[in-house]
Amino acid sequence: MSASDRSLHPVSVPGDWTPAGWRGRLAAQQPTYPDAAALASVQEELRHLPPLVTSWEILALKKQLAEAQEGKRFLLQGGDCAESFADCESGLISNRLKVLLQMSLVLVHGLRLPVVRVGRFAGQYAKPRSADLEEKGGVTLPSYRGDFINQPEFTPEARTPDPRRMVKGHARSAMTMNFVRALIDGGFADLHHPEYWDLDWVGHSPLSDEYRRMVAAVGDAVRFMETISGGALHDLNRADFYTSHEALLLPYEEALTRQVPRQWGWFNLSTHFPWIGMRTADLEGAHVEYFRGLRNPVAVKVGPSVTPDQLLRLTDALNPENEPGRLSYIHRMGAAKVAEKLPPLLDAMRREGRRVLWICDPMHGNTESTSNGFKTRRFANIRGEVETSFELHAAAGTRLGGVHLELTGENVTECTGGARDLTDIDLERAYRSTVDPRLNYEQSLEIAMLIVRKHSQLKAPVGT
Repeated sequence: MSASDRSLHPVSVPGDWTPAGWRGRLAAQQPTYPDAAALASVQEELRHLPPLVTSWEILALKKQLAEAQEGKRFLLQGGDCAESFADCESGLISNRLKVLLQMSLVLVHGLRLPVVRVGRFAGQYAKPRSADLEEKGGVTLPSYRGDFINQPEFTPEARTPDPRRMVKGHARSAMTMNFVRALIDGGFADLHHPEYWDLDWVGHSPLSDEYRRMVAAVGDAVRFMETISGGALHDLNRADFYTSHEALLLPYEEALTRQVPRQWGWFNLSTHFPWIGMRTADLEGAHVEYFRGLRNPVAVKVGPSVTPDQLLRLTDALNPENEPGRLSYIHRMGAAKVAEKLPPLLDAMRREGRRVLWICDPMHGNTESTSNGFKTRRFANIRGEVETSFELHAAAGTRLGGVHLELTGENVTECTGGARDLTDIDLERAYRSTVDPRLNYEQSLEIAMLIVRKHSQLKAPVGT
């Protein structure tokens, strides 16, 4: 019996915890709703709407994350920086799923490990902001905090927080999940036909030949195994797929937090895998208080300002019984700081024997602005942080078990560099993000190939 199997036992339920207990703490990054009664009415409506995920899906993911901690799986987590209601459209959803499936095929083929596929969608409708207010032309209005809360247009009507938007977000999350489940159950992820995952412009990619060779190799392996077994390998016609989002808007998350029959404890049924962002990870804050009572696997973004002592105390709060699969740390240091800031955290957690899944987010620490006014991320820095993170974990005796990426299946030009060596001028051609820049299809596939190469280098015996 593996450690992950042994870990799936009832841990102690926090006796002083309720889904609304966060209200007694300082809640950062929350909108100010002008009508408290309307907010309460929406929460009551949400409490009676069907959940978006199930408890058994959540527990299945927790087991897979525990196996990723042991090096038996690798996590691929990716999707848009911030979903918009307008993006709840079949073509965009299927292209996003395609690129994640293609990346996972590269990883499975190269790492020789099962991949845990987690989409950063079906609920990523709220975003933290550096300021509550925004000023333009002498007019000051609330900042745009994502479609869950308000609208991006700079008008008083659009920027006023509206609790009804939570119901709209729930509906679009449900539609997204329904479509993804239908695609997966219908064989969209069938390894017998990975060529179906090609995007319309895959043939123009400098990486297309290498990818097609991998597709051919997987197809040959499937046919070989079916010849040996004398029948079709039916488990290859679908794939497990999970959702995640930053659980930022606490009134919404509270309303979707429920107890279920024949299970103990409380589940956030808005998503399989919620995380706490760097701006809301205060040990004494409302988000940590809310998260500590959930049975979901949870994650926390960790930036360069976090100290080993802070991380250990946060671990004690969120995973006091050291349960495998329960807690993941998504480090996002930036290429310039990761070599200095990450090792002390790895050493402290390893020294204290804390079980955690380490995930690299090479996106958020590498954002910069260009001279022509675009927010971008340079592919060289993204690649550098991924490669350095693998090296630092190997040196520390820990394991990098996954990556967390902002990406899209669309042919955008938002991050410079990569296979086509996009420049600052190229950003003007197809920059579509309303918040943060995302990897396009080619750059996403290149990151997957890079992970495989780096993993192989670190596994190779010295002198080979």
